[in-house]
Amino acid sequence: MSVLQRIARELRKLATSPLDGINVIVNEEDLTDIQAEIAGPAQTPYEGGVFRCKLVLSNDFPNTPPRGFFLTKIFHPNVSANGDICVNTLKRDWDASLGMSHILQVIRCLLIIPFPESALNEDASKLFLESYDDYFKRARLMTSIHAMRKCAAGSGSSSSSREIAIETKEKENASGGADASMTSRPAVKPKLTKKKSERKKNLKRL
Repeated sequence: MSVLQRIARELRKLATSPLDGINVIVNEEDLTDIQAEIAGPAQTPYEGGVFRCKLVLSNDFPNTPPRGFFLTKIFHPNVSANGDICVNTLKRDWDASLGMSHILQVIRCLLIIPFPESALNEDASKLFLESYDDYFKRARLMTSIHAMRKCAAGSGSSSSSREIAIETKEKENASGGADASMTSRPAVKPKLTKKKSERKKNLKRL
C-alpha cells in the first residue's frame, strides 16, 4: 500500500469515527497536509482553547515518524517556541504501525500530562516543576490570548492594537501582575488567625 493510500484510508476512518476533542482538517488537494484542531482538555490551563497542530510527513514515512508542530502558540514544557513537539511516540518509541489517530491522541494527552524531563521550553518546565500555580497562570494566560475563539462581530480593533494588548498582558504576567481569574481555580478563603478570631468574637459581644 502506498503512503497516499494509507493516509487516505486513515483520514476516511477519522471522518467516520471522530476522535474525542480532535477535529481533523482534510486538505483534499494535498492529503499529506495533515492538520487538526485540538480542544484543550478540561481541568488543565488549556481548557476552553482550540489548538491547531500539524503533522509533517518525511519522505520515508511510515518507516520514520512524522514531526508534530503546534501552529497555535502555547506555553508547554514539551513545545518549543516555534511549535515543535517533543513526545517519545514521534521519536524513539515510533512504530510504523501507529496511525494518525494514535499520534493525535498522544499529542492531546500531552496537554493533560506534560513531561518536563524532556523539555523543549525550559521556562515552562522549570515553572511546572517548581511552582505549578505559576505555570498554570502563565499557560492559562497564553491560552486566553492565542487559543480562545472570539466573535468577529464588534471586533473592529486593528491588528496592531491586538498585538499591543497581547504584549501588555504578557508583560503583566512576567511581572507577576496576571489576573488571578485566569487560573479558573476556585478562590481559597484565607483562614483567620487566632487573634483575628478573638477580635471577631469581641465585636459580636459588643
